[in-house]
Amino acid sequence: MEKFSQFRDRGSGISPFLPTSSPSSIPSTIFNTVIFTLRLPIFLAYSILLFPLLPILPGVARKLLLWLYLAIPGIWWVDLQLDGVKRGSLSQQPRNRVPHPGSVIAANFTSPIDALYLAAVFDPIFVASYPGTRKVRRISLLQAILAALRPSPVSGPSENLTDLRALLREYPERVIAVFPESGTTNGKGILPLSPSLLTVPVDAQIFPVSLRYTPPDITTPVPGVWGGFLWKLLGRPTHCIRVRIAEGMRNTTKAVNGVSAHAHEDLIRNPGEESITAEEQQLLDGVAEALARLGRAKRVGLTLKDKKAFVEAWGKRRR
Repeated sequence: MEKFSQFRDRGSGISPFLPTSSPSSIPSTIFNTVIFTLRLPIFLAYSILLFPLLPILPGVARKLLLWLYLAIPGIWWVDLQLDGVKRGSLSQQPRNRVPHPGSVIAANFTSPIDALYLAAVFDPIFVASYPGTRKVRRISLLQAILAALRPSPVSGPSENLTDLRALLREYPERVIAVFPESGTTNGKGILPLSPSLLTVPVDAQIFPVSLRYTPPDITTPVPGVWGGFLWKLLGRPTHCIRVRIAEGMRNTTKAVNGVSAHAHEDLIRNPGEESITAEEQQLLDGVAEALARLGRAKRVGLTLKDKKAFVEAWGKRRR
């Protein structure tokens, strides 16, 4: 894809917006077609029945129905591991070692399955984050799923906004889930993070959570390709999810009164974006480094503005 070389990160050479494909043969294509034809009506019917019911069901029932939903496309196996914890000892870990009520999940964003899995395990409150602003918008699970195949926002809306501090105060018995990259990638790179994480209070933990898929082609870095996504999701016998959870981090950059603990530091300024201190940037870098390390990815300097240009170029190529 030499035509899209300008959308490679200069430091790592990674193209985080290129769709991922897997090799296929004529027999496998025939087999996949049969599986897709059998699963599609079941998947669509279950979807129509499920999402209107979710808001009125208790948490345990929501999780059970979502696990059944994940089973339809053959997501049978999840490789879950805590960073720095030996296999087989997960059950011995304290409650605060994994995302828990009153904490925040900061997950990488690659596929509609991201939100489904997080909902099935943690039943969180989902929020949408935006580049250059600390504000977020609360969204439903369905909106979080659809966001993975919608054009990535280069700026936030002007209404219905809040922040993570307010949501944690309003929902102390729930986990808050945010995708701080604000847009999807193919999983090979971690985009610069939104400053929305900077509003998390010091007493709440931030858990970087990395999700990777095998095969990796159910990632959706290009918006609007619902047909291709469903074909890959429903036409394969099984899919595996590799989940890695880092140790919780705390936002120590803010004092109780909301003033930076190091107000004398130089501010980092970008045109059209909120200023952040060097200390605050260290927190964002720490979360991004954890996501990159856990996901065996690289941090990239490309932004959602670059992704918008890539999608436009990709669309012209297809036409």
